[in-house]
Amino acid sequence: MKKRALISVSNKEKIVDFAKGIAEFGYEIVSTGGTLKVLQEAGIPAISVDEVTGFPEMLDGRVKTLHPFIHGGLLGRRSNPDHVKQMEEHHIAPIDMVVVNLYPFKETLEKANVTKEEIIENIDIGGPTMLRSAAKNFADVTVVVDPKDYDSVLAAIEENRLDVAFREKLAAKVFRHTAHYDALIAQYFMEETKETFPETYTVTYEKVQNLRYGENPHQQAAFYKDPVVSGMSIARAKQLHGKELSYNNIQDANAALEILAEYEEPAAVAVKHMNPCGIGVAETIEDAFQRAYNADPVSIFGGIVALNREVNQETAEKLSKIFLEIVIAPNFTEEALEILTQKKNIRLLQLAFSKAEKESLKLTAVNGGVLVQTKDQTITLPEDWIVATDRKPSEQEIADLLFAWKAVKHVKSNAIVLAKDNMTIGIGAGQMNRVGSAKIAIEQAGDKANGAVMASDAFFPMPDTVEEAAKAGIKAIIQPGGSKRDQDSIDVCNKHGICMVYTGIRHFKH
Repeated sequence: MKKRALISVSNKEKIVDFAKGIAEFGYEIVSTGGTLKVLQEAGIPAISVDEVTGFPEMLDGRVKTLHPFIHGGLLGRRSNPDHVKQMEEHHIAPIDMVVVNLYPFKETLEKANVTKEEIIENIDIGGPTMLRSAAKNFADVTVVVDPKDYDSVLAAIEENRLDVAFREKLAAKVFRHTAHYDALIAQYFMEETKETFPETYTVTYEKVQNLRYGENPHQQAAFYKDPVVSGMSIARAKQLHGKELSYNNIQDANAALEILAEYEEPAAVAVKHMNPCGIGVAETIEDAFQRAYNADPVSIFGGIVALNREVNQETAEKLSKIFLEIVIAPNFTEEALEILTQKKNIRLLQLAFSKAEKESLKLTAVNGGVLVQTKDQTITLPEDWIVATDRKPSEQEIADLLFAWKAVKHVKSNAIVLAKDNMTIGIGAGQMNRVGSAKIAIEQAGDKANGAVMASDAFFPMPDTVEEAAKAGIKAIIQPGGSKRDQDSIDVCNKHGICMVYTGIRHFKH
């Protein structure tokens, strides 16, 4: 009996060559709609699905392959005598190969001004059903969902190695593909119905690349991206120069982008081990970078720098004098590229900078599970602050306090940031007690701490951090407030003429 293949593809890439190939190997081809037309125009013998089912396509194409003559041909087990007998009794011909890819749901979501009706119509029903039927019966049916597999399938037929093991690998890809497809649909409806934390949480990602290793050389790693990337993402960056990104590079680059998104004016961020080591804001990107560099000229070595304006020749000359892993910017002038590409190993990434287009969720893996939370995209502005002390902040102090408050939310807790004149001058990160972080930040700032401001990501449980600030000459403090011993810190501030404001919002980052 002649083998039969059912071909119905949305993506017509390479399908004509593949169909010609299997036809030459003796397969009878059954097809649908647009695919049938393409094959017939290419001179490939093919019959329509309705000739097999005896039933026309209907409901605007919503129903065409949902029929026992199709799914009986896919699901019938050739090794089961009862199945074979039933298929013969009901005149169901076996289908030996299914070549299907699905309605472009993801591409439809990404279209500008797309309507909800158009999105719904691009939810494929018959395609996933055929794929799952064929994949379930991989013992007898070859199922092909990816055009990249066409050549290997043809080669396997020619070399007589289209065996069960080969078909099982193809079936495994099908189940990954349909799970991915359904997850996209589930995510779409989760957003439409505004269910942030449903009873089951289904996510899906697409592979970008294998990485050389993970955090350490003995760990394996790969990079996956959100299929419908929203807002500013390292997954959207175009690499202009340098070697492949590493696991740690991607982590640090992501941290730099999240910090940079806080600032609309020309800004530069230097990141090391996912913490900022320098942040600078100025009227020009060159001056912004200089401030970020001056913040900590030691720690920036081997770090990542992200800038939210085009890198010009002057900025590139400064960047080139430091060993940096990555420079990220929305653009580079020709002169800047000429300078920076002379450094063989530096990675140059081009990425348009923008605010997040929608509130997104953050996932953190734990053993046997995952934590899901909304991202910390809140920042309280000066009009919402409460002045807790006798002295109110000056205009310059307000500007520096806001700058520092935007920075401290991106520093690992316990976090303390000292700032002055739109640049960080001391950062204390990740200590087990808050006063320890303050001492590190103050020591780093040195004499520059005099007249600076301090930001704390959480309240002061005791006045010891404020006492250290007073010794260093800090003139203003911003913190969430809310401790039972707030008054103790207020009293120390009033004693030393320090202004302290409360935001009512904390910014732990673990």
